[in-house]
Amino acid sequence: MGELSRIGVAIDSHLLDQFDTLIAARGYTNRSEAFRDLIRDELVQTEAEKPDAEVVGTLTLVYDHHVRMLNEKLTGIQHDHFRQILSTLHVHLDHDNCLEVLVVRGKSKHVRDIAGTLISTKGVKHGQLMLTSAEAAR
Repeated sequence: MGELSRIGVAIDSHLLDQFDTLIAARGYTNRSEAFRDLIRDELVQTEAEKPDAEVVGTLTLVYDHHVRMLNEKLTGIQHDHFRQILSTLHVHLDHDNCLEVLVVRGKSKHVRDIAGTLISTKGVKHGQLMLTSAEAAR
């Protein structure tokens, strides 16, 4: 960490009380670290939104494995993008539903396009992409 700077922030008392409750529930021992984490998160998300940014992250899918040919479609898409999909985890949630978590890496636009294709595949009930910049991961 570099040189520390002190700043003053004016904030509504009610909002500050809510913030203090939130950060206490998350285990923060002081406001400074919570503010730093909020700032870092915003900077990482802004970087990850740039189309050419190198990103890493996870794509989580929940789907009905009884949908005809869905497993084959999802596997085919993943094989088409094997350079961006580093690993997968497959979990049987119940008799009908599976959860798949894919670890992804690549240019933000390409990773987002792959995620959109997988999430929009018929039979996928829910999908969510979580990205961070590759730089933040170093």
